[in-house]
Amino acid sequence: MTDHTETPAESSNVFAESDDSAETGGDPAAADPANAEVSIEDLMAALETVTGERDQHFGDLQRVSADFANFRKQTEKRNAEFAAHAGSRVAEALLPVLDACDAAAQQGVEGVEPISAQLQGILQNSGLEVISDEDEPFDPNRHEAAMTEPGDEGQEVATVAQVLRTGYAWNGRVLRAAMVKVKG
Repeated sequence: MTDHTETPAESSNVFAESDDSAETGGDPAAADPANAEVSIEDLMAALETVTGERDQHFGDLQRVSADFANFRKQTEKRNAEFAAHAGSRVAEALLPVLDACDAAAQQGVEGVEPISAQLQGILQNSGLEVISDEDEPFDPNRHEAAMTEPGDEGQEVATVAQVLRTGYAWNGRVLRAAMVKVKG
């Protein structure tokens, strides 16, 4: 009498074969997909399922792509605003230097004009705007009225008669309003 014991690999194959035959109703041809017959309705249903999944994944991809594009635009905008704000802070810190140059030039100190002109030129190329609007309409957003004088007869709009202290704007945002004498 020979005693036959199964190895673990043989016992798992036995279970696999019995599971396949149980699922297919004992038909070995149904267990092999190459020999199985598939109906057109089954293929159409599978195609519709796969097409639906594809469309869902494609829609998800489009949404993620749009979200990423929006994120990139917002980040670029934030970075540009940050850079502009940093530039305006530097320009604002240099305003006392520009005022000192103007005061020195008015006192007749020699050699100040080229330095002042070069500094203003560099800052203007970067976004600095000088606000010195004599004979222009008074704008409370750009001008600070320090003095007033009566206007000409028939004058309806107040105008800037004299600029007492130069004002500056950085990329359209007023850093310091011009101190002016208003006529009218």
